[in-house]
Amino acid sequence: MQLYAPTSTTPPRKSVRAPALASIDGLRIGILENGKLNAEEMLNEVAQLFVQRNGCTIRTLASKKNASAPAPGQTLVNVAQEVDFLLTGLGD
Repeated sequence: MQLYAPTSTTPPRKSVRAPALASIDGLRIGILENGKLNAEEMLNEVAQLFVQRNGCTIRTLASKKNASAPAPGQTLVNVAQEVDFLLTGLGD
């Protein structure tokens, strides 16, 4: 039996949290679905609540096709140019 240490040897990422939005009224929504069953439908229902309650508009739907992998960097760059905030979640 061979045991492996569960620690990472990669350098820590330097990430910065996006600043909080002062208000979501009238903002543009992006949707990132993960390819799971019903993900697109569930996220569209949630987005419609933002449309009804806050006057938001739905601008884009992106797919990542693999629920266990991160979204491709270029997908996130493209979506970020079109929206003010992004909805994502599981659809099981």
